[in-house]
Amino acid sequence: MEADHGASNGQATVKDPFTAALNKTNRDLKILDRYILRKYFTTFIFTLLILIPIAMAIDVSEKVGKFLKAEELSVEDIINQYYLNFVINYGNTFMPLALFISVILFTSKMAGNSEIIAIHGSGVSFKRFLKPYMIGAAIITLISLYANHFIVPNSNKSLELFEETYLRSIYTKKAKSSVSKVSLQLSKDDYVYFGYFNFKSKNGYNFSYEHFDGNKLKYKVIAQNIRWNEEDSTFRLSTYRKRFIGEQKDSLDSGSFMDTVFNFQPKDLLYVDYLAREMPSLSLSSHIKESENRGVKNLNNYKVELYKRTSLPISSFVLTLIAVTLASKKRRGGIGVNIAAGIALMFLYVFFMKVSEVLGSTAESIPLLMVWIPNIIFGLIATYLYVNANK
Repeated sequence: MEADHGASNGQATVKDPFTAALNKTNRDLKILDRYILRKYFTTFIFTLLILIPIAMAIDVSEKVGKFLKAEELSVEDIINQYYLNFVINYGNTFMPLALFISVILFTSKMAGNSEIIAIHGSGVSFKRFLKPYMIGAAIITLISLYANHFIVPNSNKSLELFEETYLRSIYTKKAKSSVSKVSLQLSKDDYVYFGYFNFKSKNGYNFSYEHFDGNKLKYKVIAQNIRWNEEDSTFRLSTYRKRFIGEQKDSLDSGSFMDTVFNFQPKDLLYVDYLAREMPSLSLSSHIKESENRGVKNLNNYKVELYKRTSLPISSFVLTLIAVTLASKKRRGGIGVNIAAGIALMFLYVFFMKVSEVLGSTAESIPLLMVWIPNIIFGLIATYLYVNANK
């Protein structure tokens, strides 16, 4: 009985060799994941810290003359009001490029030191080897998505205000302070037209308002001058004429002044690219829907801006996969060959991205498709490289 009891205790204390080996393998893989993730983020941050100062140096060389002309600007103002927002804006812009270069750099170094050969030799598949890279890409994607949709638009607004106040010429300011020959659909049956409107003076000329019933014009107002009163959100018409279209006879009315309300504000007349860049995504999406309801024809610039805020961060997965598959093999030419191939592909991606944005802004295109085309094309390239590397 005692012998059996001792054997029983002995069996309880002996570990299953398979379980012990599995636990050790899991610990080793976690160590590998931490090692790759540490390299992923440290090299990424290091690359960003190289690219952003280069961009700042180029920008300073271009604008130093304008900074010196603005005597009211101090160095502290330039740093706090301009370059802090510049870093946020360009850091987000350079994120895919920095990510791609950093992954190629440290993965090529690992391949050159035969670390990847040792990892695969220990039984780790290429698919499992990719796991920490994809985790890193997911973290970068989430950060970039939040920045693109909420932080960067506010930075763009601050940059635009600073440039408008201190850096732009008088001629450029005038070009953005007014519109001419612009129309707006307020509802299904209501339209307004401006011959000219100045946003600074809040004053316009050659104004008309038309109300339809189906295809029939029922009511029309014409005014030589229109002025926006921001305090009570009303418009004052000067030297106006009203015309009511009847079945048998029209009636006319005229006067010197008339205060009235319309379902729009002067800012709704201005459709330019920089406004889209300044709007947080929720505001931009609402603006697009409201403008479409008002009959604005081509809002593709706004849609391209909205869609690329998502497509650009998602490219982190595509670019990471391409970079790993390119750099994970030990090549005769060393790390330089991988970097050259990677930079060539990166510039090709940027080229496709810019072309697709321009084409997506045209009236005849489908903005959502055009914005995602670079990710689709390079996603196919990444899939092809992954299949070959996995073999």
